[in-house]
Amino acid sequence: MTTRKQGEYLRLQHRDTGLLLLALLCLLCAVIFPSIPVKRHVHTYFLIADVTQSMNAMDMALNNRPASRLEYTKRMMHDMIAQLPCHTRLGIGVFAGSTVTALYTPVTVCQNFSVIYDTIEHLDWRMAWSGNSQLRESLVSTAQVLRQMPGATSVVYFTDGEEAPLLHAYNTYDLRDFKPGSGWFFVGIGSDKGTAVPKLTEDNQVIGYWSNESFAVHPNAAQASVSKQNSERSNEVATSDYDRFISRRGSRYLQTLAREIGAQYIDGDHTDEVLQTIQQHNSPRYETSRFAIDWIFATLAGICLLATCIHRTSLRDMQYTLKRYRKQVKTRLFAHSDVIAHENHFQ
Repeated sequence: MTTRKQGEYLRLQHRDTGLLLLALLCLLCAVIFPSIPVKRHVHTYFLIADVTQSMNAMDMALNNRPASRLEYTKRMMHDMIAQLPCHTRLGIGVFAGSTVTALYTPVTVCQNFSVIYDTIEHLDWRMAWSGNSQLRESLVSTAQVLRQMPGATSVVYFTDGEEAPLLHAYNTYDLRDFKPGSGWFFVGIGSDKGTAVPKLTEDNQVIGYWSNESFAVHPNAAQASVSKQNSERSNEVATSDYDRFISRRGSRYLQTLAREIGAQYIDGDHTDEVLQTIQQHNSPRYETSRFAIDWIFATLAGICLLATCIHRTSLRDMQYTLKRYRKQVKTRLFAHSDVIAHENHFQ
C-alpha cells in the first residue's frame, strides 16, 4: 500500500470513528434530554350550548339538508375542537331557564378528545330543566360557574338569542353592575328569516308548533317586579299557521347584550370565523409544557451512521455508474431514431 493510500485510509478511519462517536453522543442526548420546557399561552374555553326549545327550529342546513339550530351548534363545536391546539383546555356547559350548568371543568383537548366529542354528540333539548329561556339572567349564573374553574376561562355562548318569555320593562334583568371581564363571546345561531318552533314529545315527534301566546308573559299589574309565578310561559300550541311564533336569530339583541357587558358577538355562519375570533383573545395564563427533541437527536445520529457508509470510492463508483447509465440511454435513443428514419425512407 502506497503512502498516499495509507494516508487516505487513515483519514477515512478517523472520520468514521468521529462520526460513530458523534452518533453515540446524539443517542445519549436523546435518552438524557428527550424534551425541553417551553413556556406558552394556554387558552381555556367554556363552550355553552343553548338547549332551550327554540333551538329545535329547523332553519339551518347540514350537508344540503335541513337541520335544527342545536344540530348545527353540535357540528360547529365538533369542527372547532378538531382544529384547536392540543394544549387547549375545554369545558362544556348547557343553558336552560335562567341557569348555566357545567358538565365538567375544562380538560385538555387531545388527551380527552373522544370524551369531549361524545359529550357534544349527546347534547339534547331534553336536557333542559325549564321551559323558559332567560338569557340575560343566565349570565350571572355563568359567572358563578366560572369562579369554580381553575385559571382564566373564555366563555363561548352558542345561542339564538331568544328570550322566552319575551322581554318587557318589568322582566328585563338589570346587568348594570355585572362586569364579567374580557373573553366572553356570543355566537348567534339561526337564520334572519326565521321559522316556527316545533313542539316535540319525549320521543322527538312533532305534535305542533309553539303559539305566539306561549312566548308572551302576563304580569300582575299590582306587582312591578317579575317573579317565578308570573313569568312562566303558556304551554299552548298554535291552532293555525298565522298563530305560530316565528323565531329568528336575535343578532341585534345579542350585539346589544354583548356591548352591555363588554363581550363580543359573532355570527355563527362560518366555523373558521368563530374560531379565528375567539383565538385572537390573548389568554393571561401561561403554562410550562415539554417540547420533544429526542427525534432531532435520533435523526442526527442516523445521518452520522449513514455518512460512515459513504466513502470517496463509493462516490466515484456512483458517478461512474450514472455516466454509464446515461451513455446507454443515449445510445438506445439514437439507435431507435435511426430505425425510425430508415423505415420512413422506404415507405
